[in-house]
Amino acid sequence: MELYLDLVSQPCRSVFVFAKAVGIPFEFKVVALVEGQQYREEFAKISMIRKVPVMKDGSFVLTESVAILKYLAQKHSSSVADHWYPAELRQRARVNEYLSWQHMNLRAHGSKVFLLRAMFPLIMGSEVPKEKMDAAVEDLKLSLNLLEEKFLQDKPFIVGDKISLADLVAVVELMQPVGTGLDVLEGRPKLIAWRDRVKQEVGEELFDEAHEQLMNMSSLQEKMQNNSAMEMLKPKFQMLFK
Repeated sequence: MELYLDLVSQPCRSVFVFAKAVGIPFEFKVVALVEGQQYREEFAKISMIRKVPVMKDGSFVLTESVAILKYLAQKHSSSVADHWYPAELRQRARVNEYLSWQHMNLRAHGSKVFLLRAMFPLIMGSEVPKEKMDAAVEDLKLSLNLLEEKFLQDKPFIVGDKISLADLVAVVELMQPVGTGLDVLEGRPKLIAWRDRVKQEVGEELFDEAHEQLMNMSSLQEKMQNNSAMEMLKPKFQMLFK
């Protein structure tokens, strides 16, 4: 099995960490987004969507991180602990509920903050307007409130006493703005304790390995500055943040 990933991407990190944590063997195929490798014809032959992650299991190609995570959990159900994607109907529904919610909430808002703080100045050649940054951070705070009050509540993990795919997908999204130097968990002891439990469950060494590139933001920004592929993103940024 081949996994096409860039670990700066939070969906890629969720797939990478899950496969490693549960012992699913794979060949790591790097697709460096800041170098524009997703636009190369070689990658387009694998996925016309030109986004990562992508899984290639024999001749079967699958895109979208949530679909890949569910596929891996179900294909390897004999060796992957049930708590990751529970067979029990209502527990699985809770995992699916979070995975459905997060796309337009924690993922969307955390990604926006990351793009504004890490990439906007490099691509647009100017500082982010304060009102845009303030609005993005406020939207992220609202999503964090819902993560804490609706999904986590007073449980150790989102579904209950054990970690699931929901926790893994959530924690990598939290780390995205953290990579830019914004401590989104400041003043949120319940979420800090939950994040630490997730790290412990998957293994701190693996967690840190997955986030190493993201945490080295200065190196990442240097690559962006010296890469012509960034110019291709300017029209997209103008549309997103006009």
